[in-house]
Amino acid sequence: MKNIIQINENDNVVVALTDLVKGEVISISNRDITLKEDVKRGHKIATVDIKLNENIIKYGFPIGHAIVDICTGQWIHTHNIKTNLDGIKEYSFNQKLIENSYTNRNLTFKGYKRIDGNVGIRNELLIVPTVGCVNGIADRIIDKFKEMVGNVTVDTLVLKHNYGCSQLGDDHITTRTILGDAVKHSNNGGVLVLGLGCENNTMVDFKKYLGEFNEKRVKFLIAQEVSDEIQEGANLLVELYEIMKADTRETCSLSELKIGLKCGGSDGFSGITGNPLVGKFSDFLVAQGGTTILTEVPEMFGAETLLMARAKNDQVYNKTVHLINDFKEYFMKYDQPVYENPSPGNKAGGITTLEDKSLGCTQKAGTATVVDVLKYGETLKEKGLNLLSAPGNDLVAASALAASGCQLVLFTTGRGTPFGSFVPTMKISTNTQIYKLKPHWIDFNAGSLVEDKSLELLTEEFIEYIIKVASGELVNNEKNKFRELAIFKSGVTL
Repeated sequence: MKNIIQINENDNVVVALTDLVKGEVISISNRDITLKEDVKRGHKIATVDIKLNENIIKYGFPIGHAIVDICTGQWIHTHNIKTNLDGIKEYSFNQKLIENSYTNRNLTFKGYKRIDGNVGIRNELLIVPTVGCVNGIADRIIDKFKEMVGNVTVDTLVLKHNYGCSQLGDDHITTRTILGDAVKHSNNGGVLVLGLGCENNTMVDFKKYLGEFNEKRVKFLIAQEVSDEIQEGANLLVELYEIMKADTRETCSLSELKIGLKCGGSDGFSGITGNPLVGKFSDFLVAQGGTTILTEVPEMFGAETLLMARAKNDQVYNKTVHLINDFKEYFMKYDQPVYENPSPGNKAGGITTLEDKSLGCTQKAGTATVVDVLKYGETLKEKGLNLLSAPGNDLVAASALAASGCQLVLFTTGRGTPFGSFVPTMKISTNTQIYKLKPHWIDFNAGSLVEDKSLELLTEEFIEYIIKVASGELVNNEKNKFRELAIFKSGVTL
């Protein structure tokens, strides 16, 4: 195994693939470089002398500038580099579309065809509270339901959250929107919408917001209006369950898949292994007529022009510009730095600046044309690669992807994380060490890309695995019953 990798021939840094020590010799472009200091796995090493204020180049693009003179063989990190990002930028549309290298292979998976034309990859029985006050009641209803039925053959889930009351304006609308998206999600076989009765997210208004829905698959209960809400709720779950028991998987085209792209707990390998692998899969799925969606807008800062250049037309380009600037203005509204450095865990893993993270992060979107840009809470309309407005926070962003209509979220990580959204959340490790340490968290290892496998071979294995998961194979967050919903909040709580 090599001890370093140069990502792009124009880079003036390499990335350490193993822990390296001072005095160790690395080889690049037929020359040897002696390390001036210890360098941890995933961190960067200067391959040339870099003067004060000169750019540090990684992925072929600047990730910041030197704040001191840096010598060949020195470690490059937060102590000697600073971001180039500052303020709100002016953009211009310079379209540069890239031809997809994949063709349609007419592959299929086994899914659940819904009456509205959508397809689910799971058939779950959900309770969706309209307000956080009834989370505990929902648990009791499921316990009673299981007691009545005995051997329940479908997965049950309470979509717990803290909101639905004491919210105003946009926050109130956001909560209603995300919960409505969850109720109508294609992975649901049956849903009980559970209210308390005095919340400002009223059941009457919530029903109106839902619009058309399958009345056989969605039931409603207001706890304050019945004497025994536990028994009433359990009875409604039994009704739903009796219908769901007849549901069977059918052969479906991969064009029916809608998959979210997310990363968290990134490291220096994220942009080398996990994210390029997911990017390859995204291009593959788009070529099959399917859909992928990239979010975590702050982690596009510094790489946003690469996405803008791939907008299919002026309208999508303008929506992308608004997506970026709207989030910058959100930061500024609260007097927060727009270009905050990556998290402590990211830095420990070798990521230095926001450009460093963003150029790695956006690789999950592959090279496909951007066909649409969605606001937070909007659902998918266009097949192909989409962008979605949501923060970088893992729980909030993954929940937003699920609410947009994604049946599955692909989540790359170099540090490891156990959580899952309310749809299957597949963890892809960027290094083999975390894959071996946390096999009960990690579902697929991309770390082998710097060891013994080619990107082409691993992509084929990844495609096969995703088809298995779409056809019913559980991922670790489902096995562990780690299922979460987090709703974005920005305003006043009464």
